[in-house]
Amino acid sequence: MQLEGRVALVTGGGTGIGAATARRFAEEGARVLVTGRRREPLQMLAEEIGGIALPGDASAPSDAAAAVATAVQECGGLDIVVAAAGGAGTPAAAETDDERWHAALDSNLTSCFLTCREALPALLARGGGSIVVVASAAALAAPPSLAGYTAAKTGLIGLVRSLAVDYGHQGIRVNAVCPGWVRTPMADVEMDDLAAQRGITRDQAYDAATQFYPLRRAGRPEEIAACCLFLASPESSFVTGAVLVADGGADAVDAGTLRGFGSGSG
Repeated sequence: MQLEGRVALVTGGGTGIGAATARRFAEEGARVLVTGRRREPLQMLAEEIGGIALPGDASAPSDAAAAVATAVQECGGLDIVVAAAGGAGTPAAAETDDERWHAALDSNLTSCFLTCREALPALLARGGGSIVVVASAAALAAPPSLAGYTAAKTGLIGLVRSLAVDYGHQGIRVNAVCPGWVRTPMADVEMDDLAAQRGITRDQAYDAATQFYPLRRAGRPEEIAACCLFLASPESSFVTGAVLVADGGADAVDAGTLRGFGSGSG
């Protein structure tokens, strides 16, 4: 087992990618603590994997500090952090009010910063560790009408690189995963909106959203969890400050070709 004896904290662990990652880490021998805003799914997951549920808001400094303190007190320390907490974005910039802008940054960027800041002393006390940040393909190419979400996810890449540079010499590796469309409860909501607009089913909406992906499908949370496992485990011991894109090949597709304008080359 790749994580035998390790202690891992997964934020946003109640559903979706966070929950799948918590399950996979537990299967690989880790003691897992999961945080999230909804108590019930957290407790169900913790019972399933033999972990610890920590209901709370990762964007609240006190909750972030409490999660790390629990890892140290109950499990003896902390070796791995997976920052998977996040939320929806905002519309285009001109339609985004201050409240929604700050909400997008808090849920997607500030939550990660606070978790990492609180976790660093605990990781250093164990001689180092691994931080895996779940960003988004939106960090690499902007989708329409998601100004806050895109800005926050792009900011995560900068935070990952900063942490990797500042703490690598002390044994802490920090990397990001950038998923494309993945079948999660949050993505289901967006697909249901698209389905309602077009008069199609949710599955057909996913097919439409991924029709230009080379793999022609959305990902599964377990597939992103496998990426997180690689980055958290000794298998990636010489990898830090990196961005692992897991988007079904979407980032490789030329936009000009999709629009019927040839290769887009000069």
